[in-house]
Order: sequence, then structure tokens, then C-alpha cells
Amino acid sequence: MHTTTKTVCVFGGTGFVGRHLAQRLTRDGHYVRIPTRHRERHRELLVNPRIKLIEADVYDTRVLRELIQGTDAVINLVGILNESGNDGSGFEHAHVELPRRILSACNVTGTRRLLHMSALNAHPREEHSHYLRTKGVAEDLVHAAARDGMQVTSFRPSVIFGPDDSFFNRFHGLLKLTPWLFPLACPDAKMSPVYVGDVVEAFARSLQDPATIGRHCDICGPETYTLQQLVEYTARAAGLRRHVLRLGNTTSWLQARLLEFVPGKPFSRDNFWSLQKEGVCHENCLLDLDITPTAIAAVVPGYIGNGSSQRRYQAFREQARR
Repeated sequence: MHTTTKTVCVFGGTGFVGRHLAQRLTRDGHYVRIPTRHRERHRELLVNPRIKLIEADVYDTRVLRELIQGTDAVINLVGILNESGNDGSGFEHAHVELPRRILSACNVTGTRRLLHMSALNAHPREEHSHYLRTKGVAEDLVHAAARDGMQVTSFRPSVIFGPDDSFFNRFHGLLKLTPWLFPLACPDAKMSPVYVGDVVEAFARSLQDPATIGRHCDICGPETYTLQQLVEYTARAAGLRRHVLRLGNTTSWLQARLLEFVPGKPFSRDNFWSLQKEGVCHENCLLDLDITPTAIAAVVPGYIGNGSSQRRYQAFREQARR
């Protein structure tokens, strides 16, 4: 596919997916603007001459317009998995208010291309999960802007993994802290983990492909697992002997309620409700973009565990190639 050099503003560009995406876009020759509240915390991005880190308040209307002015496209990756309270206002602020302000700024500056990160199972009428509801509201909001000339593609990934993820790495940390028995909420929750490299490749290709305009793209990895299977896989990859204690729905909910009081909220009632939905794709947009989904066995053992895991990683890679 022919690549035209663009200037792209990436909101959420200092996060897990954003850092990978910024580097991927510059390999295509694009110039990337990344607003951040704390520029000095992300100086590793500054070594790339095509990336410009700008300290900014993205909720300031004037600043937002200046960030987007002169860009060819905007990418919104901003998302939170938990909020400080429990009333949904934190989710509303990050997932709905910011996209609304971005659309308004695009309308003023004339930037028409928008790639937007949503989530599998996002729906504006979701009854229990504020995360899924606000993601759904925002997805509908940005696509509705097509009537004003916006050219929007949204992406709805399953759980995303990669070397600096907050999924396998978090469970790895919890498994190390937990003796032989590991209590697991929602053990039968289903998901199809998708590699961050495949996710950013989908964004990069869609940026150049007008056929993706207007699409809601579900993106998943090649295999579907239960949460219990993924936790047990993490333990094996890390060389840890652990037995998973399956918690029922009531106990899982109670665990979520308790862990909401733990710093960092490792698990919440909103997470519990999100896990009641299957995080799987019925149609995987990666295949439409000619991207072969990457298996967890080809990547995860390379960043979970110690030297022995590295040796297992090589074995897993050989197995994945067959």
C-alpha cells in the first residue's frame, strides 16, 4: 500500500498502546504529536525525531485546537479501566467528554480523519459496566460525526498483551505474591488476547486505507481462552507452581468489592461486570487488513519470568511456527 506522509496527533500516546503506535507510525514516515501532562516522564519517546511531545491540558479548548491544527489525522487511544469513585463520572470524563471535545476541535481546524479506540462489547445501553457503557456512547458519538464530514474508524479490541502490558504482567506479579493457592474471580470469562503489535499495525494500515472509513473493527488474537487458562498459562511461563481456586459469581463480586479499597484498584465491580461479557470476535478485522494474529505463545514467554522462561519461550516460538 502506498504511504503518504502525514502529521498525526495521538491522544493517549504515552500509554501502553500509544508508545507502540507512535513508533510504528514514524516507521511509515509520519510525524507524530503526543500531548501529555508530564513531558519529562516520557523522555524515551524524544529520541525519535519524528515524535513531538507537547505538555498540554487536552481539556482546554484553545490548547486542543492548537494541538490538532495542521494535522492530517487524529488518533484517540485514551481509556481507563477504573475510576477513583464508583458513579461513572471518571469514565464519562475520559471516554465521552474528551472525544466530544476532540470532534469539536476537528470541526474548527478542518481535520477530518479520526481513528478511535473503543472496546469489545462496548454499548451505550450497557446496564452494569460504566466502562463498557461510556466506551459505547463515545463510539456512537464519533461515528455520528460522519454527518459533519468526519471520516471515522473505530477499533474494538479484546484484551491487549505485549512486553509492557497490564494483563499478563499484572497476573505474573500477583502470582509471585500469592503462595500455592491463587483465588481467581470470574475464572470462566472468555477472551481472545490480541498482540499490541497487531493492534498498532491495524491502526497504521487503516490510516492509509479509505475502505476502513465508517467501520467498527473488532480485533482479536487467534485463540480464545478462559481467564483461568490464561492465569495458569502465566504461571507455567513464569515457572511458578500455583493452583487456581475458582471463585463463584457471588464470591467474585465480593472480592471485587473488597479490592476497590486497595490502592490501584486491582479489581473492581465494574471489572466484574465487564468480564460477564465474552471478549471474543465474531469477525476479526485483522484478517480483513491482511494481518495474521499473533499467538500468546510467540510473545508472552519472552517477557514473563527469568532465564528459564526465556528457554521455554524459544520452545514455544518453535511450536507456534508449526
